[in-house]
Amino acid sequence: MPNVLPPPVWVNTVEGLGKMIRDIALQTRVAVDTESNSLHAFRERVCLLQFSSPTTDYLVDPLALKDLSPLAPIFSDPKIEKIFHAAEYDLNCMRRDFGFSFANLFDTMHAARVLGYTAVGLDKLLSDKFDIKIDKRHQKANWAARPLTKEQIHYARLDTHYLFDLRDALENELKEKELLRFALEDFRRACRFDDSKPRANGASWERFAGRKDLSLRELTVIAHLCGMRDREAERLDRPPYKVMMDDVLIALAKNPPEAKVDLSAAGLSEKQIRLWGDMVLSATRHGMQAPLVERKQAERKNDAELRRLEKLKAWRKKLGVTMQVESDIILPKMYLTALSENPPKDLEELKELMKDAPARFESFGGQILKTLGVKHAN
Repeated sequence: MPNVLPPPVWVNTVEGLGKMIRDIALQTRVAVDTESNSLHAFRERVCLLQFSSPTTDYLVDPLALKDLSPLAPIFSDPKIEKIFHAAEYDLNCMRRDFGFSFANLFDTMHAARVLGYTAVGLDKLLSDKFDIKIDKRHQKANWAARPLTKEQIHYARLDTHYLFDLRDALENELKEKELLRFALEDFRRACRFDDSKPRANGASWERFAGRKDLSLRELTVIAHLCGMRDREAERLDRPPYKVMMDDVLIALAKNPPEAKVDLSAAGLSEKQIRLWGDMVLSATRHGMQAPLVERKQAERKNDAELRRLEKLKAWRKKLGVTMQVESDIILPKMYLTALSENPPKDLEELKELMKDAPARFESFGGQILKTLGVKHAN
């Protein structure tokens, strides 16, 4: 593999986007990645899309291009394989920001997990297989900033440039170990599954609700402090933790301040006190007087469901050790829940329940029924 690569093509015009799409539309596969600004903005957005065809690396600037809908047919075309590394996050981001739907993908990170790799980062895989070094320091860069540095551009193009070779190497290993069908059904399911949840700013305090060391009054104070923090974070367009860290909110709730002089003891800096001291005191006072919040009680499974779930987990873990893979590769979590809540009465019911996982049904169906205690399971 060459050490010196030609520069990537920067795509920030409608004409450039059209030219790139005409190239990709002629291919049978394309490598894809995205970069977002989750560490630098209140509402995360995709700030860069990387594409590699067999001959060219492209960097698409969605901040300059108002309409990326011409890319939609590429992503939904079942005749063009889209190669990602760690596809789930990228798919969710693109569904959220652009409304894309997907067909025919290959996820090199998940392929490595199916093979039982313990280290599945792109930098580790490329280093081990091809002696290619990637500097991951730019992973947390502010990708919304323009212009991008030369180092960012180089880093971004490397995220897709070598995915063709990595994909082929992993596919060969999957075939050798007779695991390709497991990976392929996971890829198909990833195309259909949409986990792009809207951000619930008003309920951000609920992340603290599971902590047993917080009383309802302390949770109520935190709820008011979270509301204040979210409003300021949105106004400044920065992540909430860059206004105040979670441990500061907890300290304020456990030892409510009476005056600004008390705020430094909770961990607020002089700058934070100057900017938000009055708002923090106000939110704390309101939280001390407001009606108590309610903890959402998780729906409790009945004893029979819990027994089935534990049996399935134990079976899955034991088989995972034997096959030297993580237990969720044996049976994804969604099936654990479905099987424990609505156990099948026979093989036909199990086949219907696992219709999106035919390879796993064929390989493990009998074992699953036996684990669930279904009589006459083969």
